[in-house]
Amino acid sequence: MALPHGVSETDFAHALDRFRAAVGDEWVFSSDEDVALYRDAYSIYWDEPEERVASAAVAPDTVEQVQAVVRTANELGIPLYPISTGRNLAYGGSAPVYSGSVVLDLKRMNRVLEVDERNAWALVEPGVSYFDLYNHIQERGLDLWIDPPDPGWGSVIGNALDGGGGWTAYPFRDHFGAHCGMEVVLGDGDIVRTGMGAAPGVKTWQENKWGYGPWVDGLFRQGNMGVVTKMGFWLMPRPEAYISGTATVAGDEGVIGLIDTLNLLENQQMVNGSTQLNSGASGFGSPGWSLDVPIYGPANVIREQLAYARSKFEQIEGCTFTESELIMTQGPGEEAPPGVRLVNFGVPNLSTFSLLGRSPFQPNPAGGHIGFSPILPRRGEDLVRFRDWYRANEAEASGGEDLGIIGPVFMTNWERSLVGLIMFPVAKDPDYNRRVRAAFERWVELARVEGWVEYRAPTVYQDLVAKTYSWNDHALTRMHEKIKDAVDPNGIIAAGRYGVWPKHLRDA
Repeated sequence: MALPHGVSETDFAHALDRFRAAVGDEWVFSSDEDVALYRDAYSIYWDEPEERVASAAVAPDTVEQVQAVVRTANELGIPLYPISTGRNLAYGGSAPVYSGSVVLDLKRMNRVLEVDERNAWALVEPGVSYFDLYNHIQERGLDLWIDPPDPGWGSVIGNALDGGGGWTAYPFRDHFGAHCGMEVVLGDGDIVRTGMGAAPGVKTWQENKWGYGPWVDGLFRQGNMGVVTKMGFWLMPRPEAYISGTATVAGDEGVIGLIDTLNLLENQQMVNGSTQLNSGASGFGSPGWSLDVPIYGPANVIREQLAYARSKFEQIEGCTFTESELIMTQGPGEEAPPGVRLVNFGVPNLSTFSLLGRSPFQPNPAGGHIGFSPILPRRGEDLVRFRDWYRANEAEASGGEDLGIIGPVFMTNWERSLVGLIMFPVAKDPDYNRRVRAAFERWVELARVEGWVEYRAPTVYQDLVAKTYSWNDHALTRMHEKIKDAVDPNGIIAAGRYGVWPKHLRDA
């Protein structure tokens, strides 16, 4: 067991006793076997001294128990690392940023507190997974959709707080953007509700984001200012139908018009689903690009929207456009249409893991991956520049060997920008991982020089990526630190998360 730095065995044992008194003996985990379950399964430092590991874990069941744990930790100087379900694979899993932290495991807080069908929102606790919320809606016959990310086993709250996105219509696929109202336990055990929830007895906590005065919700996105114990989300009223088309151009020249047209259609709200751009379109002698154009809504309306989209794409020289069949969506309790990609129809699943599993093309898959996720301007010339830059630097950044790096994959999860995802495989082999680390760190620097920085990062690289946001001598980080010192002066909650360290650890 790795004790928290600077905490005596006596104080740590006393803290565990008080945690047990608060949550029950069976929900405090301190044996080596139990604590090992909180390792990052995709750790790029597996079994190396730099691997981030917990000292113990505690799993409260109520917000009052969370408050009791936080107050004890604050009094005794015990660092806590809150997780929702701990399944944030490729970005750190359940392992803390700061080794020796006690994992505050919120998986038992798995209640769907309310779902309002008329105004299409839900209020949930952090242990609620996408499967949980989906099943709750199905069992009650509600005509609502959720927006799941690729793996549906994670927490609705946890994914939103880490900046995750999905695949259905905007704005629902921006998971943090679709939230409305939070309940948060601060570092001293005090509890606050944001937005309209700050007024007793209001009925609009999940219906109006802003409330009164400064809006503070963003402090808890990829942050460590408190422990979120409840969170509201706007849900998608089930669309009547889905239709899509595929626009294809033969070479790089056409991709500028391809993306400009997609942007126009999205900004006009003619196209509302998420997509990705694919290169190497089949049937052409030269490289090409294609993208799907997904539209959700009433059947008669989206047919016209697709026709309008087609007319715009066909104005691009050399662009071809093919339409899919219109699909009527599934009602409550019904199966999704056969052959569809389930996440596009609001159905959580785990099929994404097959992409990196054993196959005839990959007989010896790695033990997971970490994600490199820079944000790019959504313009064709920037897309081509990023692809060419990646090709030009691939050998140098990888030390001249094939490390099995996958990418880039260009996705439009958010409006007006692109994600250029690159996946770096990891293994249980320290020598291989060392070479992958060198490549990852080199890509971060190469991208920074070009003005491409990440929106999200694995725990072990959150400091590295935070340093790329360096305008005005890292003014944003300095402001984050001032806020951290004010709301969590003893620095016990998620030290180091996304590059924000408490004052007593900044120089360590």
